Amino acid sequence: MLHILGHGSKLCDGVNRREFLRVGGLSLFGGLTLPRLLQASEPRANRSAGRAKSVILFNLLGGPSHMDMFDLKPLAPAEVRGEFRPIATSVPGVQICEHLPNIARLMHKACLIRTITHTYNSHDPLPIMTGFTGANPQLQAQPSDPPDIGAICQYLGMGRRELPGAVCLPCFPGSGESYKRGGPYGGFLGSQYDPLFSLCNPRFTREPRMNYYDPVMPIGEPFLPGLDHLPEMTVNRFDGRQSLVQQVDRAFEQTRRSPAMERLGRFQQRAFAMLTSSKTRDAFDLSKESGRTRDRYGRNLYGSSLLIARRLVEAGVPFVSVHQEIFGRYGHAYDMHENNFSMLKDFNLPLLDQLYPALIEDLEARGLLDETLVIVMGEMGRTPRINGKAGRDHWPQCGFSLLTGGGVRAGHVHGSSDRDAAYPASFPVSPADLVATIYHLLGIDPHLTVLNRIGQPLPIAQGGNPVQGVLA
Repeated sequence: MLHILGHGSKLCDGVNRREFLRVGGLSLFGGLTLPRLLQASEPRANRSAGRAKSVILFNLLGGPSHMDMFDLKPLAPAEVRGEFRPIATSVPGVQICEHLPNIARLMHKACLIRTITHTYNSHDPLPIMTGFTGANPQLQAQPSDPPDIGAICQYLGMGRRELPGAVCLPCFPGSGESYKRGGPYGGFLGSQYDPLFSLCNPRFTREPRMNYYDPVMPIGEPFLPGLDHLPEMTVNRFDGRQSLVQQVDRAFEQTRRSPAMERLGRFQQRAFAMLTSSKTRDAFDLSKESGRTRDRYGRNLYGSSLLIARRLVEAGVPFVSVHQEIFGRYGHAYDMHENNFSMLKDFNLPLLDQLYPALIEDLEARGLLDETLVIVMGEMGRTPRINGKAGRDHWPQCGFSLLTGGGVRAGHVHGSSDRDAAYPASFPVSPADLVATIYHLLGIDPHLTVLNRIGQPLPIAQGGNPVQGVLA
């Protein structure tokens, strides 16, 4: 078992980070051992052929300001419209923020939903990953939560046998905090359907000028956890002349040669092989990418995460989620109660304007875009009215989702909001409908039911229906 010290922090909901980051060996899935996942990964239902073979979800944690990014209102009052100007895109008549010029030139490849709406006011991605918006936010993943899309992919045995069915990068949402944000878990199906969670240990090049609202880029790469059968190791015992990856590789090799391997069951041996010599570990090896590709994505934690996501879907993983995690005083991601416009202009928008085109153009060049659905969104939008600290507060009543590839209608805008971007004016889309659309594109019946912990059959998309207007 490996233990690594981490940073403490909290998001606006006031939950403190823990002072340590625990790296569990084959407990890759928050209590799940990989052998249990492999043992349970038999197909449970028939599926049809979907347009998408894989999904990459890029979660803009915190709630991106939709009226400052993809739904500007230049004719609204000053206290609503904000500081940014709209610019033309490659789709006639469609405008987005001036600070997203690279995305603007690719809008003819995308489908933009401007009317994602719900009332689940919480900073966890549970609604957008499961479709669930009922009850009150728990602020923590619960065993009674519904399974997310990745869990259903694993429940149905999707993907190649030597690969996980779902991966979460660069860490679980809320990683290092005193709780795990709901969303990417097996929920009531059991932790054996949790995704493979990577780990990260970012460094920062400077100190923030103000805590939380002066974001600093996290530098580093996601990496795989250790193994249950590794000897006890601590950071202080590591050889300082070697990288963490080299040290883990050395431990892998020591364990592989151990007589104990002969006593492992078939599933345990498969689990060990998956992490030590399979395509899973290969996908995390960014040394195989050219320097030009690394620069194109950006040599930071999020660029590395999305590049690994591309490598994972290229290898055959059905569902990959990448979360723009918060790192305490180094930045609140998209939770911009203060300094909204500077955070967007100087950090979030340039970052997104680099990441999205890099991923889309890379997938297209490799012939993967038509079979890979890329989704960019957050868990909510922001208030139309700017507050006294030049910020915008929580507003789940209206937000956006940018979908590309994988069978969506390219160059299309679905739905419109009212004059202040406060509420949908036409074609509202619930998280359940969005999740149902994703299932449909994967060839999974969104009305498929699974049994909860008391034996009740519940639909995997929470009763949502595919949004026909966004389908190609």
